[in-house]
Amino acid sequence: MVDINKLESLSLSRVDAALRSGTNQDVASLLADMEPGDVAHLINASPPETRDIIWPLLESEQEADVLNELPDDLRNQFLSDLQPEAVASIVRQLDDDDVADILHELPATLTDDVLQALTDSDRARLTATLDFPDDVAGGLMSTDVLTIRADLTLDVVLRYLRRHIELPENTDSLMVTNREGHYVGLLPIRTLLVSDPHVSVREMMATEREPLDVMTPDDEVARRFERNDWISAPVIDAEGKLLGRITIDDVVDVIREEADHSLAVMAGLGEGDTFARVAQTAPRRTVWLAVNLVTAILAAAVISAFQGTIEQVVALAVLMPIVASMGGIAGTQSLTVLIRAMAMGQVNNRTELWLVRREVLVAVLNGLLWSVVIAAMAVFWFDDLILGGIIAAAIMINLLTAGLAGAALPIVLERLDVDPALAGGVVLTTITDVVGFFAFLGLAAYFYG
Repeated sequence: MVDINKLESLSLSRVDAALRSGTNQDVASLLADMEPGDVAHLINASPPETRDIIWPLLESEQEADVLNELPDDLRNQFLSDLQPEAVASIVRQLDDDDVADILHELPATLTDDVLQALTDSDRARLTATLDFPDDVAGGLMSTDVLTIRADLTLDVVLRYLRRHIELPENTDSLMVTNREGHYVGLLPIRTLLVSDPHVSVREMMATEREPLDVMTPDDEVARRFERNDWISAPVIDAEGKLLGRITIDDVVDVIREEADHSLAVMAGLGEGDTFARVAQTAPRRTVWLAVNLVTAILAAAVISAFQGTIEQVVALAVLMPIVASMGGIAGTQSLTVLIRAMAMGQVNNRTELWLVRREVLVAVLNGLLWSVVIAAMAVFWFDDLILGGIIAAAIMINLLTAGLAGAALPIVLERLDVDPALAGGVVLTTITDVVGFFAFLGLAAYFYG
C-alpha cells in the first residue's frame, strides 16, 4: 500500500531542494503537480523571502485554491498587493462561504472595490452571506444548495440530479423545502440511491434533523457537528426559511482557528504567523511584556512592604519563590480546566457552581498535602519550627486562593465579554503572587515581629 504521507513529504522535500538550488523553473513544475493544501502548507512554513519566490511561480488556476487554504493573516497579505479586479477574478472560483471569509478579513475599501468588480449575479449571491458576521452560522454557510420538493418521487429527483454537471462539494443530503422556501427536512443521498424510485420524497426524507439558526455562534456550530457526526447542516432564518448550508470543511477551519487562537492568547502572543517579520512581532509582544511588568510591580510592592522582616529572617527570601510557584501552578490547572470546559460547551448555569466547588475542594486536599511536605522541608532546612508553620499556612492559603480564582475567573471574565484565554492568565498570576507573598510575609512579620 502506498503511504500518502511519505509521498507528500517527498514532494515538499523536492521543492525545498529546488528552492535551495535556485532553479525556479523546477520549483514551478513541482508546484504545478502539488495539491493546493500542500502548496499552502509550504508557503505557511516558509520565511517571507521564500514566500515571495513561491507565490509568483504559481499557475493562475492554482492561486484561488491555494489562497483558500492559507491562514487569514497570510492570505490577506497576498490579496492586499493585488488589484481589485485580480482579487475578483480569484474569488469567482471559490464557494460563497470561502469568499465571505476572505472579504470579511479585507479592509472595507478593498472589499467594496472587489464587489464592484464582480458581476451582478455574483454580487447578489455573495450579499446573502456577507450580511452576517463571520463568527456565526450565516457567515459560515454556502448558498450553493440543492433543494427539492416533498411531493416529488425519487425517480424525478434522480433525473434532476443527472442534469447537473457536478454536485456541490460535501453534498451528503438534499434539502427539502416547501413552495415558500421553508425548510421541511432532508433526503440523504444514500437513501435516494437504494430506495424504490417510485416512492415520494415525503416518505423517505428525514425530519428529525434540527436546522441551525443563522445567528448560531460558530463554536456552537462546531460542537453540534462534533456531537452528531454531521457532514453538512441546513441554515434557516428566524422564520424557518432555508438560507444555505454549512459543510464539515468549514467546521474544521473553525476548530483549527479556535485552537490556534487559544494557544496564542494563553501565551500572550496574539499572533498566528510563525514567520511574521520582526517589525510585526515585536510590538505585539511588547504590549504583554508591559502588562506583565505592571503585575510584577504589584508583587514587588507587597515584598517591599515587608523588607524589614526579610532582612531579619533571610530564610524568607529563599522560600518565597516556592509559595508563588505552587500557587501559580495550582491556579493554572484550574484555569485551564475551566477554559477547556467552556470551549467544549460544558459550562452553564447548572454546572459552573459544581466545577468551582470541585476545584476548591481539590485545592484544599492538595493544600493539606503539600503544606505538610513543604513545612517539613523548611524545618529540616532551617531548623525553625515557626518558619515551617508559617510556610505551611501560606501554602494552604495560596493554593485555596489559586483554586478559587482559577475556576471563577473564566466565568467572571466571560460575563464581562473578556476572552478568558487572553486575560485569565495575567489576572491569575497577579492574584496568586500578591496573595502568596502577602500571606507568607504577613505571617512572618506577625510571628517574628
